Amino acid sequence: MRILLAEDDTLLGDGLKAGLRQLGFQVDWVRDGEAAEHELRAQEYAAVVLDLGLPRKDGLAVLKTLRDARNATPVLVLTARDTVPDRIRGLDLGADDYVVKPVDLHELGARLRALVRRAHGHAHEELAAQDVVLDPAARSVRKAGKPVTLSTREFDLLQILMLNAGRVLSREQLEQHIYGWGQEVESNAIEVHVHNLRRKLGNALIQTVRGVGYILLRDAPQS
Repeated sequence: MRILLAEDDTLLGDGLKAGLRQLGFQVDWVRDGEAAEHELRAQEYAAVVLDLGLPRKDGLAVLKTLRDARNATPVLVLTARDTVPDRIRGLDLGADDYVVKPVDLHELGARLRALVRRAHGHAHEELAAQDVVLDPAARSVRKAGKPVTLSTREFDLLQILMLNAGRVLSREQLEQHIYGWGQEVESNAIEVHVHNLRRKLGNALIQTVRGVGYILLRDAPQS
């Protein structure tokens, strides 16, 4: 799951990026508001972690621009403990949640997972399709009740497909969601990951839409 982190404090940004990566997130980190706006125009993110006190353009202005453009990407605001009016203003401008500094990484991870779930219409922590169940917090997968071992990329790909069950996603969209900045992507990487998922989870789960991309079927196709 790829997220954008907008935080100008180097020490905090380093810690959040490293900690979120350990929790299974792909993290792109920018240090000012204008850079955040540029990335949000250029890339598709599952969520944004947005500090309000950014240089060049503050977080509230970034949030307003994002929502004025009808971009519904979930936004979690980072705020200082004594800035209640800014938290209220952020929520009024369209922020989905907030976390008060100092940040607990596990709480931040849980809130991000919940935001992404809700944005895709999923009420429960676990994602399910056919006989496959994915637990984002534990980063585990079961098929017919039995655990299945996936690589990091395979898990990330399955997660984004399950979040968008019934929707066709292009190879480019999938690459954006599971690879971060500067990561080399083989031209057939997505095809290889899909092949491995089909081998481990069955051919009926993920279908190829020729010339378009891939779709994960929530229900097994009728024979």
